Amino acid sequence: MHYGPLRVINEDNIARAKGFDTHHHREFEIFTYITRGEIVHKDSLGNTEVLKRGDVQYTSAGTGISHSEYAGNKTDASILQIWVKPNESGLKPTYYTRHHPEESKTNVLKKIVTPRENFGDKLAEVPKQDGKEELIPIPADVEFFASILGKAGDKVEHEFGKKAGAASLDRSRTRLGLVQLVMSSGIRKKSESAPEQGAKIKVTADDGTEQVLQEGDGLRIEAKEGSKLSFENVGDRSAEFVFFDMGEH
Repeated sequence: MHYGPLRVINEDNIARAKGFDTHHHREFEIFTYITRGEIVHKDSLGNTEVLKRGDVQYTSAGTGISHSEYAGNKTDASILQIWVKPNESGLKPTYYTRHHPEESKTNVLKKIVTPRENFGDKLAEVPKQDGKEELIPIPADVEFFASILGKAGDKVEHEFGKKAGAASLDRSRTRLGLVQLVMSSGIRKKSESAPEQGAKIKVTADDGTEQVLQEGDGLRIEAKEGSKLSFENVGDRSAEFVFFDMGEH
């Protein structure tokens, strides 16, 4: 994938006690959104953590980092793994973890990752592993959100390019969006169709264009700053999804 700064978004099911052996990364922002089970993370910075549903583990690889990730011994695990190309190179490797409880994402489009420039001179004060629900800074024009729409009819909205404290929007500037609906009924193979029953959301643009997504579906959206989207649960159960609002580069 090469969509703006986004390079990878994979939804992986990892069998218990299985996973990814130690491997090396550099010059990528890599984060894992855990949707089921437990993930054991170890890296060359000395971090060792057991991550559970609701956790986000974020590695800014910078000049280089090695890590491994395995499902715990008790059950399989499901994750979204995301790679973003940073707009700076040669950065110091950094590691963040956050926890976002179910209720904090229910019927809210909750921001989880935001450009580091938004922190100004407070960037050095951002906690690494004890920040609970605090925003994670990324060296890229990317904002990452998550939401759980509890029941049919529940809805959230998003305005492209809207930043806290910004005086105005440049409505001529293009933004790139991507929404991915989590496979909450279980991981399926690419060759398999989405189940008739299950989580579904309807994505509606300013001009009335609509698209219904089933579990595992993703949708790319090109829009101008200030344009709005709505996300509505149209399925028979709660619907968990993630969303990116990004620059073109």
